[in-house]
Amino acid sequence: MVFDTEIETLKAAHRALDERIRQLELERSAGQLEVQRLKKRKLQLRDRITRLESSRLPDIIA
Repeated sequence: MVFDTEIETLKAAHRALDERIRQLELERSAGQLEVQRLKKRKLQLRDRITRLESSRLPDIIA
């Protein structure tokens, strides 16, 4: 399914950003601006993943 492939791609990108952020935070010379930019991108990816996952769920009318 297209959604599954896109979600997995986004999750992989999210994990890669998480690892890069972790590496930068361990480096003393890491620029705080770059870390903040990567964290913002990571949150954008998480939001996109959440939207895609929730769109796969059927609407249930109670």
